[in-house]
This record gives sequence, C-alpha cells and structure tokens, in this order.
Amino acid sequence: MVTRAYTVAFEGIEARLVEVQCAITAGLPSFSIVGLPDKAVSEARDRVRAALTAMGIALPSKRITVNLSPADLPKEGSHFDLPIAMALLAALDVLPREEIERSVALGELSLDGSLVAVVGALPAAMAAAEDDRTLVCPRSCGAEAAWVGSVRVIAPASLGEAIRHYSGQAPLAPAEPGDVEETALTSRDLREVKGQERAKRALEIAAAGRHHTLMIGPPGSGKSMLAARLPGILPPLEAVEALETSMVHSLSGLLDEGGISRTRPFREPHHTASMAAIVGGGKGAKPGEISLAHNGVLFMDEFPEFPRMVLETLRQPIETGDVVVARANAHVRYPCKFMLVAAANPCRCGHMSDPSRACARVPQCGEDYLGRISGPLMDRFDLRIDVPPVAYTDLDLPASGDSSAEVKARVVAARAVQAERFRDHPGVRLNADAGGQLLADIATPDEEGRAFLVRVADRFGLSARGYHRVLRVARTIADLAGSAKVRQPHVAEAVSFRLMVSAQD
Repeated sequence: MVTRAYTVAFEGIEARLVEVQCAITAGLPSFSIVGLPDKAVSEARDRVRAALTAMGIALPSKRITVNLSPADLPKEGSHFDLPIAMALLAALDVLPREEIERSVALGELSLDGSLVAVVGALPAAMAAAEDDRTLVCPRSCGAEAAWVGSVRVIAPASLGEAIRHYSGQAPLAPAEPGDVEETALTSRDLREVKGQERAKRALEIAAAGRHHTLMIGPPGSGKSMLAARLPGILPPLEAVEALETSMVHSLSGLLDEGGISRTRPFREPHHTASMAAIVGGGKGAKPGEISLAHNGVLFMDEFPEFPRMVLETLRQPIETGDVVVARANAHVRYPCKFMLVAAANPCRCGHMSDPSRACARVPQCGEDYLGRISGPLMDRFDLRIDVPPVAYTDLDLPASGDSSAEVKARVVAARAVQAERFRDHPGVRLNADAGGQLLADIATPDEEGRAFLVRVADRFGLSARGYHRVLRVARTIADLAGSAKVRQPHVAEAVSFRLMVSAQD
C-alpha cells in the first residue's frame, strides 16, 4: 500500500504542493528517492535512516521507494526530510495515515532525530492554508509560520515529538506567532546633517511617494550620511506589506525566530556585487537585493562603479515592480517594489567643481564617469539632487532644520492621503505606481502648471516617461502641502529636481 504525506517546493515566493508517496515492497533491501530530487533531497534517505535508528525504529529488509510528485518539478532543499520520514512512518503503521495526509510538513532532520530550521516556513504556511491543511515544521520555524492565522501550525522540536503528537501520547499545542520585531527609531537624525537643505527636502518627497532618487556630489559632501537617515523618515510597514516582505525574507533565511519586522528594509549592496546578487539567481534562483528591498529602500553607493550589465538590469524591475529570474532549470518571479536611492561622484576624481583639486581631464572625466549611467536608466530617476560640499564654517553651526520625527510625520500624513486616494485601485499604493488615465485624473495640474510644464518639456526635451514622472512628483509635493490640486509651484519644484543633471550637461 502507498502512504502519502505532503510538503512544498518553492518557485519564487510561491509554494507548490508536493505529494510524498512511500511504498514498501518485497525485494532486495534498498531505499530510493525518485521524482527529480537534488543532492540535498537524495541525501535525505541517510538522514532519515539515522534518525529512525537513533529512536530505536528499524527499517524492514524490503525495498523502500519514495516518489515526489509531480515528478517533473525540481525538488531542492533539506526541508523534504520530515515529510519523507512521516510518509515512511505511516507505511510502517507508526503514524496514522489519515492524519498525515491532512498535513503539510517541512523540516530538516539531524542524525539524532531533532529538527533543524529551514527556510520558507511562511510561504509554506500560506500554501497549507489555501489547501486547508495543518502545517508541521521545526519548533524554531513555528512562530514564523503561525503569522498566517488561517492555518494550524504544529511545531515539534524533534521527530520523536511529532510521533508522540500524532499517536496521541503527548499532543502539542498549536504554535503562536512570534512577537512583531519593533526596531527602535534610528538615532541618526536629519538634523545632524549640516546644510544640504535642498537634499533633505528631496528625501522627504522621495519618502512620501517612493520616488527613485540620484544624489551627485563630491566626496564627503554627505550623500551616504543623508541616505543613512532615510529609514528614520519612512513609515512602518502596513500589515499586507510586512507579510509580502517577510515571505521574501523567509526564503532567504533572514527572519529571526519568527520575528516579522514592521521596519522597512534598507539594503545597501557593495558596488562589486554580481548581477545574480542584485537581481536574483544562482543556485535555486534565489531572490536578489532588489527583492530583499521590496517595500523598502535599495541604496547603491558609488553608482557608476557597479558593472554596466548590473545597472541595465534595473531598468525593467523599476518599471514593473517585479522581476522574473529565468534560468535553464528555473523560471521564478519575485516582487521588487523598492525605492532606488543612488549616490555618485561627479567624476572619477570627485572634484570636478573645484578647479584647485580637479584632475587635468575635467570636464571630460565627468562626462565619461557619469556616462556609465545610460540615458534610459537616468530617465527613470524621479529626483536628481546636487549635493555640494559643505563649508567648514557650517560644520561648527548647531543642528538646524526639522528633525527626522517631524519629517516622518509629514511623510506619514502624505502616504495616508495616497492610501485613501488609491483605496479602490488594487496594485496601486503610492503616487509612484500611478499611470495612464489614473495619473491624468489625479495629477493633471491647473492651467498655469500645465502651460509651465509644456514649456519645460519643449525647452529641455523631456521624454514621455520624464513628463509622467514629473507629474507623479508634483502630485506628491501637493500631498505634502495638503493641496487637493496640483498647482504651478508644485510642478516647478518637481521640474527643478528633474533637470539638475541636464543643466550640468
């Protein structure tokens, strides 16, 4: 007779149900696993055998065959250990078959029978809930999986505990969701940044509407310092956003003991990062930095130093909000609605604006250096900020300007306006997501603003994308000002941030 248990195989953040079939038949003693397993899954037979031996359970001298169905779906990861063991124990009449078939299990087995944490408990819980099944996972993953409130989560610490639970000897209580990880507001305050009032204003606009931002300035002007204070003015993740982000982080093993954070991600990869690290890929087509920054910030310092191919791969995810990682044996989709904040020097030497320190190749070195950022990619930045050097006399001045808490309050208020505006538009949360007729309905400026924008578009040759991005930024500026209508001053400020690089050229 064939016994069945269930687990999942991951395709991006989607978890596909996998049926684990076990048959014990007459023949030469063997233990084989079929159904397109990878090396980690194939090695499960040795871990399962050792774990059962440690518990005093001997395998019969027969042919044991485990099939992972559907057989044409690649199976990767060590989380197949527990469902294979449960299907085998059901075939040995140690566990009740009906109960096992109503569960989805995942977990890695140690040789002594204890269960080791695995990645993907949160997506697995979502799949179990959709199929109306109980989820069985290691104890260290239980708090994470229990965040899906519609699923019953059993989290034993060992295979022995799972056996005693299903046999009725020592039933386990359902796992409880872990406490939400509340990250304290960073002590880095915007008031600590001396000068750079225009850059601070741009960051406020970017945070309010999730607009992509490029900062250009000489070394030491405060670009990284400004970016480091951006998390302090961002509102916490909403419940839906936290779940979306945590599912990606769960697949990457970044959730700590089930803690789901409401703090928006802030990822800052080094400029030597590969394309697979940024976009996603590698073994199993894992999520990259752009997906780990979903609903948060991706800060790319020394932007022109990134490989050209890496920069060009950002163009499509910026537009669509998701990325498809296509490989020969994998084709997965990850969400990646992030706010790109890039920083760059004006040239290789960094001192193009200072004749006393600039190199002999000015201005050619600046054109060559920033020329590494292609026109189509540059066109996708909503805000382009000139970050000039700060005078030494300004460094001795006391902190001034609004604090991060004050700026954050305005950002939260502006986002609340947008949440109400897009309440009936699924998939649109912020002004940066609006397009087509929706953008025309919400961001068409008054007569003066329209005439001004037409003159600017004609004078500086704005692309259609640039024209629409100016409208989105103007809409955000109007929201920060509490204006229901986009007016000429809002359009003028949006244009001033758009044309900074063009004016330098």
